[in-house]
Amino acid sequence: MYWACVYSELFFIEFVIWLRYNVLMSTFKNNITAKRIAILATKNERLFHIKDLANLWNIQNKNTLRVTLKRYADEKLIYRIYRGFYSLSPIRDIDPILLGVKALHGFCYLSTETVLYHSGYISQVIDYNTFVSSKSLSFTIGETNFKSRQLSDKYLYNPDGISMVNEVLTATPERAICDMLYFNSNYNFDKPVDWEKIRSMQKKIQYPLTPHRYVAT
Repeated sequence: MYWACVYSELFFIEFVIWLRYNVLMSTFKNNITAKRIAILATKNERLFHIKDLANLWNIQNKNTLRVTLKRYADEKLIYRIYRGFYSLSPIRDIDPILLGVKALHGFCYLSTETVLYHSGYISQVIDYNTFVSSKSLSFTIGETNFKSRQLSDKYLYNPDGISMVNEVLTATPERAICDMLYFNSNYNFDKPVDWEKIRSMQKKIQYPLTPHRYVAT
């Protein structure tokens, strides 16, 4: 009877130690998780690439980072957009234009067909959002399609006709026309173009001129 009580007491002590250890570990993990999510929240960003997260959380081990991200995604603390690209919000809650910008993960601006359509220079509805960047790329996220045309750095980083609109660098209609003429000098527009303005902007950007288009409209 004595030994039975001793064993029972030892078992109870071991159980208490095990329980305290697990509670402490759970609290520790929760504190780390809360701290990591708080770090993201302070960045005033909702979209992050895996390298950004590794740096922000100081996680150098790739396997540890993958396991951590999978757990956080399963717990809906973050949302996986595609491999290596995550969000603090569901895709449906993110401006698709901003989503495209962050997916390109480099300098880019909204231009060509998207800007031309919204400014009335083309009437045909397009089913993708168009950017100019250092990458030639077409991709889809969720139900939204994107297209990026590659532009040489000497033109890409020229700021003429580009401004920030709703957190996205966006071309003016004149800049979008110049960009489109660079990619296709015979592109047709559906409303009159002020060719003097276009010629002037082409010179500022140092684009090749398109004199065959400079006609009265």
